[in-house]
Amino acid sequence: MNIQQIRNATLVVEYAGKTFLIDPMLAEKGTYPPFPNSPRQDQKNPLVSLPTSVDHMINNLDAVIVTHLHLDHFDDAAKDMLPKDMKMFVQNEEDAKEVRNAGFQNVEILTTDTVFEGIQLIKTKGEHGRGDILKLAGLVCGVVFKHQSEKTLYVAGDTVWYDAIQEEIDTHQPEIIVVNGGNNQFFEGGSLVMGKEDIYETHKAAPHAKIIVSHMEAVNHWTLSREELKSFIHEKGMLSHVLVPDDGESYSF
Repeated sequence: MNIQQIRNATLVVEYAGKTFLIDPMLAEKGTYPPFPNSPRQDQKNPLVSLPTSVDHMINNLDAVIVTHLHLDHFDDAAKDMLPKDMKMFVQNEEDAKEVRNAGFQNVEILTTDTVFEGIQLIKTKGEHGRGDILKLAGLVCGVVFKHQSEKTLYVAGDTVWYDAIQEEIDTHQPEIIVVNGGNNQFFEGGSLVMGKEDIYETHKAAPHAKIIVSHMEAVNHWTLSREELKSFIHEKGMLSHVLVPDDGESYSF
């Protein structure tokens, strides 16, 4: 497999001969207003440019996985640029309806036993924060990829660490894990995605897995930088296990 960090939570995953685009935020730098009630109100989203052209990303694409419909995971540019006959996987019927309303004709809801071109796609649990903020943040999911020719990949999506993440790791024994780790927050409500300690808990739950940290420094409400996270990884002795890619960087396993 090959996993390329594009920007924010957007990934290109080549797996068992198929290419997946995950959580596409495809707009040019500075297209959207900042998320309110959060840091960097003077900066428009996305904060950084795409590291590659959209055409390059969607050429030879087999499917798109949208873990939830927040703007930084499925934006207006993605709705405009992706082919309307593209295979689209979403988390539930509510999201499927919205994606179909955007003109997409080939929309499927992920389950715990979805199969696409011989690849098992397993919908996983997630919580987009803790406590009261969950009502505002809404439902999210992750996905596990399985195929006999590949290592097991777990893309956790927009979730904090909690007991269900431990359960997913115990159940699927992923060798590669992608977590969203910018510790994004509003001024009230706490973490919306993983911070340093959440990533450390993930490592402790899967000590032999390679962990890739996505969703860094691309939208205005991030609070954990790559530099700070790398220092923490060094401090905790996780250098050989936790990877913090720059936008455009890729890894093969």
